[in-house]
Amino acid sequence: MSSLVQDFLARLGDSVTWWAVLGFLGQGIFASRFIIQWIHAERVRRSEIPVVFWYISLLGGIVTFIYAVHIANLVFIIGQGSGLFVYARNLHLIYVERRRARARQD
Repeated sequence: MSSLVQDFLARLGDSVTWWAVLGFLGQGIFASRFIIQWIHAERVRRSEIPVVFWYISLLGGIVTFIYAVHIANLVFIIGQGSGLFVYARNLHLIYVERRRARARQD
């Protein structure tokens, strides 16, 4: 086992390590949205963004934003924070569009 892995495992109880795990988790959730979009596009045989893409973007963005606040990185905070507004706005627009479509059907 490499010394880097041994050092990581030795520090696993350290709160700094748990924050790093949270940061990696947020990045992993955030990155998974592209895989989901790719699978969706292959299923429908065209490029489109499924609603779940925006939910995963929001979740990954929130987790990563929390990590950015913890490490007090202003660039990271602004980058992730501004994205949260975009993801939430897209979800709101989808919700409004679906509500209007249901109203037209009734």
